[in-house]
Amino acid sequence: MSKIGRQPVTIPAGVTVKLEGRRVSFQGKEGELAFTIPASLDIKMEEKKISLSPRDQSRQTRALWGTWRSLLANAVRGVSEGWQKTLQVVGTGYKVQLEGQAAVFQVGFSHPVKVEPPPGIKFVVDGDLITVRGPDRQLVGEIAAQIRRIHPPDAYKGKGIRYQNEVIKLKPGKVAKTGA
Repeated sequence: MSKIGRQPVTIPAGVTVKLEGRRVSFQGKEGELAFTIPASLDIKMEEKKISLSPRDQSRQTRALWGTWRSLLANAVRGVSEGWQKTLQVVGTGYKVQLEGQAAVFQVGFSHPVKVEPPPGIKFVVDGDLITVRGPDRQLVGEIAAQIRRIHPPDAYKGKGIRYQNEVIKLKPGKVAKTGA
């Protein structure tokens, strides 16, 4: 039995949930999300709670049970509060700025790198920090990872784009030969 899957997902005030067959859609102040539940799971909505139950006890169905409960809980939180990841641009002359909705990075290349946000994602720039915001947790994390991949932190100087509280362990530089 899945300990996570058994727990119902509570729907806060301000979030609208529509259940049409296997399709569940959430709408809140931060945006909209929709999912299609696998056929091996049953979904019920009673009062302000959504609960999932497995149709059989196969290993895959039990695994999906907890996973889909967590996905639904993340969607509820995403449309009500939103998700965000903050990245920091570190390095002399490295900077980020907004051009309309897009983020433009100057990170040591001969050209600026422009990143367009997909629908539902918003960039907020404050000095050397860029925050990726949106209702879909997976998409926010993927866009933040793509931004970090533009120029990952250097192992010797620490320059590059990193998550805000990420600790970079710097390697020592070359050591002069001693002795003869």
